[in-house]
Amino acid sequence: MVDFIGQYYNWFKALHIIAVISWMAGMLYLPRLFVYHVGADKGSELSETLKTMERKLLKFIMNPAMILAWVFGALMLAGNTGLMQQPWMHMKLTAIIAMTVIHIVFGRWRKGFERDENQKSAKFFKIWNEAPTILMIIIVIMAVAEPF
Repeated sequence: MVDFIGQYYNWFKALHIIAVISWMAGMLYLPRLFVYHVGADKGSELSETLKTMERKLLKFIMNPAMILAWVFGALMLAGNTGLMQQPWMHMKLTAIIAMTVIHIVFGRWRKGFERDENQKSAKFFKIWNEAPTILMIIIVIMAVAEPF
């Protein structure tokens, strides 16, 4: 198995990067949709359109992209076990776990909008829109600069 992973390591890395880009696009866009949704009247055409957009973004882009990012990342770790000895990798994985938790929380908030039960403000979602950006910066610095 390790030989197989080693042989296709660069392909796994490329697919991992594609999945991460797709996941991040959704993680940055979904809370922005929430900001717009807060301002929409419940039951309005805009509200129903945003519900559809939010559901499809999560179901067809974000969830598959997150899963693929984890799968290809895990394959890369399996092919290069020395990475787990690096302190920067532990920091990166911690940030990835935090990103995954935020993804799950975004999914719960989407369900609240779906049921017309959201009680949070546009400002709340604008602030949370920054969390994926901060985590992305940490993850990229850890992966590229390997600072420690």
